[in-house]
Amino acid sequence: MKPLLLFLLFGLFIIPHSGFAQRRLEGIVYDAFNKQRVGEVLIRNVNTNQKSYNDSRGEFDILVSPGDQLIIRKTGYISDTIEIKEQPALIIYLKEAVKQIQEIRVVGRRNPDDVLDEMKRDYKKAFDLAAPREALSVGPSGAGLSIDYLYSKISKEAKNARRFTTHIGQLHEQNVVEYIFTPDFVHNLIGLEGEDLQVFMKIFKPSYEQISTMSKEELGIHVKKMYEVYKLHPNLRPLRELPDIKMDVKKEN
Repeated sequence: MKPLLLFLLFGLFIIPHSGFAQRRLEGIVYDAFNKQRVGEVLIRNVNTNQKSYNDSRGEFDILVSPGDQLIIRKTGYISDTIEIKEQPALIIYLKEAVKQIQEIRVVGRRNPDDVLDEMKRDYKKAFDLAAPREALSVGPSGAGLSIDYLYSKISKEAKNARRFTTHIGQLHEQNVVEYIFTPDFVHNLIGLEGEDLQVFMKIFKPSYEQISTMSKEELGIHVKKMYEVYKLHPNLRPLRELPDIKMDVKKEN
């Protein structure tokens, strides 16, 4: 028999066997604490480096072979590793990663207004580009659209600057809230400490609008009212945090 024909016949026997060894495995990911389905979980096959994310219902499927190892990973949870044997499907329970609360008191937290002023100095160009422009300019030939106004509306640099300064404004509001709504302030009002204090502050963190319109006394009354709600629902947990969005804005030298 010719060598080429032998090679083709050999391939017909080998290829199907390698295909049969691999199969598509389905699974669901749950939160180990509340038994709710968890989405946006990364499932990676260590042996093939194939990666897949599950859907919003917690369901996924991935190609595996016996002996493969799957790493299950999601931000805020403890990663899990599973060895593939003959499982018809996978039911995975991820445990939430509980951050240890550091027993460190921050003394002399900076005033948010000082931080904002420093940001405006460091990123002066971005704040200048994002500043509102006059639409009309008056020159020797009469009134017309301002070139600076047109540039600020259509240029990519100016659009990025507006996005950046909006983000800085949101950070400033967050700093104002955290400057007033501190662990010491809440602890002295309702006596919570440790993980319970951390959970309460995340769930019932007041908005910037509330902080900026309430006096310290009014805020204290509000915190005590929220504590009564918390005592009725002790198993409440905060929502997952969204990832930070990074923007390419150069700092002033």
